[in-house]
This record gives sequence, structure tokens and C-alpha cells, in this order.
Amino acid sequence: MNFTFTEEQLLLQDSARQFFSEHSHSAAVRRAMASTAGYDAETWARLVHDMGWTGIAVPEACGGLGLGQLEVAIVQQEMGRTLYASPFFASVCLAIPALLAAADEAQRERYLTPLARGEQIAALACTSRGRPGPAGVEAILAPRSGGGFTLSGSAGFVVFGHVAQWLIVAARAPGSVGAQGISLIALPAATPGLRVEKVSALDLTRPYARLDFDHIPVPAEAILGAPEQAGAALQHALALGNIALAAEQVGGAEQCLHFTVEYARQRVQFGRAIGSFQAVKHKLADMMVAIEAAKSAVYYAACAADEDPAQLAEAAAVAKSFCTDAFAQCAGEAIQLHGGIGFTWEHDAHLYFKRARASANLLGDAIHQRELIAQQLLDGERPLLRQLGGL
Repeated sequence: MNFTFTEEQLLLQDSARQFFSEHSHSAAVRRAMASTAGYDAETWARLVHDMGWTGIAVPEACGGLGLGQLEVAIVQQEMGRTLYASPFFASVCLAIPALLAAADEAQRERYLTPLARGEQIAALACTSRGRPGPAGVEAILAPRSGGGFTLSGSAGFVVFGHVAQWLIVAARAPGSVGAQGISLIALPAATPGLRVEKVSALDLTRPYARLDFDHIPVPAEAILGAPEQAGAALQHALALGNIALAAEQVGGAEQCLHFTVEYARQRVQFGRAIGSFQAVKHKLADMMVAIEAAKSAVYYAACAADEDPAQLAEAAAVAKSFCTDAFAQCAGEAIQLHGGIGFTWEHDAHLYFKRARASANLLGDAIHQRELIAQQLLDGERPLLRQLGGL
């Protein structure tokens, strides 16, 4: 397959690279890490108003740009390159896809327009103890006498949940399991009975929150679509989130290779630049090969999301597994090849290593993704592998 970006996509890539290089340099990332919100509000406002990327994959009828997942991946890749700290992934790559997949027309108009314009931020809350996918949904939505529902339980690992004005909460009917009986709820952050607690995480550039639901009354109109019918919508949204996260991982891996190559050219040992040693060359070449394979996987998955939804679940799992391994490999090698300086707080290598480790587990690690692929093989749902001539 001969894959190339269109002229418009190349312009988007150049714009994103320039924007994040200017506004997400090392000092800016470290300032965001130290802040209570976890991101810089001024830079976020520029991304919203000057670039319009919060509505990148939202239909034009809802105030968005009407672009696709490939464009989201392009922006995410450039964000990953600079470790840009913002609620973009939480709102644009997780919450908005869940709304698009589950909400009816009136709900789309109500919720999506302010999110696309960047006037509000949303976050997706779908797991309680870190188990990825619908199996991790433990919050309970029970019918209430007299109409409506009651939400109880908790949700963890909610990306940028502490700054969101809207929380898209996944909850299940009592006694249901797996993807059955799941509802998606649009819950205002100011809802009485909701407790939001920011929690410390390994990756300081991406804060998480824990949500506790103390028997919260939920009106029927807050349910996105039909009650107990959002399992497939949640799976769809998480697949798109995996693609966006994989693209971010590719960007981070590329940057690890870039600054490691620069260091290998400058660091002199035994009278020669260490980049001239064969062992170092092999390490750098292995990093590049891993990145190129991961990049192909994520671009294919993004194209599948836009053009062939039947392949989405499989392609997303392949992309996340490849990109997780590539980023972990490149971040680890970057620290090793930098020697002593690579272990210091002052050097950025540890920031990329922590992002690699944290993003590996977010939405399911590489092992989980391969289990999803294996399950599709067992179920006979393997369009991508058939096309590639596999089993």
C-alpha cells in the first residue's frame, strides 16, 4: 500500500508541529506538570480559538471541522512528540467519540457544540479498578421508583477528570456483565453527590481523577441514547481512543529517537562520537524500525476508522499493541544510551519514559490488545488478517 498524506493533511501536520514546538517546549511542559490544573490555560485557549482542533472530528452541523480520525492522529502524533499536557485527549479523543456513538440528535446538539468550540471540557469515566473496556465498568445505574435512575459506585483513572465540566459516565444495570446492560450518562461536574478527586500518577503530564457516586439521582434525559444499550458505543469510542493514543505514542517514540541520535553525534568516548560505534548504531536502527512499523499500524487503523469500520476493532488493537511496544522500547533505549545524564531530573528522557509506561496501561496494555485480537480470531471476526493473508 502506498500511503501518503493529502496536501491538506500535510498542512495540518506542519501547523501542529510548529504550534507544539513553540508552546510545548520542555520548560512549558514542566510548568504544566507543577500546576493544579495540569495544563496551561493560555496555550489551551490558543489551541481552541486559533487552531480550532477541539472540533476536529465533530460534524460541521455541531460546530466542528468535520474531519476524520486520520486528522486526529496527525495532531495527536505531534502532541506526543512534545508531551503536550492538556485535556485534548480526554475531551476530543474519548468523550466526544462516546457522545457521537451513543447520543441522539438532540443530545448531540446540546453537548457537542460547546465541546467542539472548546467552551467546555468533557472526560470519559468507564472503569473502576483499571480493567480496560466494558468489563471494567462497575458503577451501577439502577431504576428508581417514580422514574429516572440512581447512580452509585465509583470510576477511576479518569483522564483530566478534575477539570472537566461534563463527565460521560459508563454504568451498568444491576446484575449485568461484559458489554451488556451498559448506559452512558452525561453528568455535570457540579452534580450533588459526585466527588471528584485528583490522584497522583507516574506520568505527571497526564493527571487522573477518581469519581465517587453517592446514590446520585439521574433523570432519563441524561442517558445518552437508550438505557442499557451503550455497550457497543463504548467499545467504539474506546477503539477510537486507542488509535489516538497510539498516534501519540508514535510521536513520543520519534522524539526519543531524535534526541538520542543528536546526543550520539555529540557525545565523545575514546576519541570518537558514540554514534560511530556499531553497537550504538544497531540500537538506533532497531528504534527506527520499531517506529516505522508502529506508524504504519496507526495510520492504517485511522484510515480503517474513517473508511472501513468493519476493521476498526482489530486495527485499533493492532495499532495500540505495536505503538505501546515501540514507545516503551525507544524510551528505555533513550535513557540507556544517554548514560548517567539520562537518569537525571533535568533531562527530559525520564518524562518520555514515564509517559511510555503510563500510556502502555491506559485503555489496555499490549497484552490486553493481543487478547482482543485472539478473541476476534476465535470468533471468526478477522477482516484485517484475511486481507493480509493470515490465518
